[in-house]
Amino acid sequence: MTAEDTHLMPTPKKSKERQFKGIPLSERKRLRREKLIEAGIQCYGTQGFFAVTVKDVCAEAKLTERYFYESFKKSEALFQSIFEQLVQQLQLTIGTAILNAGPEPLAMIDAGLNALLTTLKQDPRIARIIYIDAMLVKELHNQATLREAMDRFDDMIFQAINALFPEKTVASANTSLVATGLNGYVTQVAIRWVSNGFKESIEDVLASCRVVFLSLIRLLEKHQQLHHA
Repeated sequence: MTAEDTHLMPTPKKSKERQFKGIPLSERKRLRREKLIEAGIQCYGTQGFFAVTVKDVCAEAKLTERYFYESFKKSEALFQSIFEQLVQQLQLTIGTAILNAGPEPLAMIDAGLNALLTTLKQDPRIARIIYIDAMLVKELHNQATLREAMDRFDDMIFQAINALFPEKTVASANTSLVATGLNGYVTQVAIRWVSNGFKESIEDVLASCRVVFLSLIRLLEKHQQLHHA
């Protein structure tokens, strides 16, 4: 075959993605997945994970079970996706509130805690999924999803401590452990608050969480003063 023959050969046409009403197949699949996630948040967040079936989620999403298994192998896979999405949104909300609060330590602490508690109170579905059912779904423990989420919250607190006290008046390893302890404290308070149906006011819960953060700030400020003495 000569170069001229090759030039004359027709160029293969690129296969076009199947479309329905002008929407590509991949986009329709993505939209169905989003519907299932929204339906899962509604079902799991109001009834609890263990009371909800795949059929229930599909009915809420107005999709057949065939489309559920197109995106998720089982209920636990959907719950895991929902948990990860909600945790990311919650972390973004808290982080933004802290950054907008300014450099004053107490203002940053109050802003972060208030963002967390307000989000949970305003949407109890999020609270139930993250702070009740997530602790009970074995899939999240088996795949370390829950631990990874806690680690990210640990890191947020760790970074905040280092930002407030850049001279590292406490050893780095200790600061990391302290961050884990603070996160665990707030998590346990949140679990109790959510489980009790938000009986205490946001102000009371925030004040209870603030106590340990204030103690840390005073301790670090004291270390800082001794360091400069």
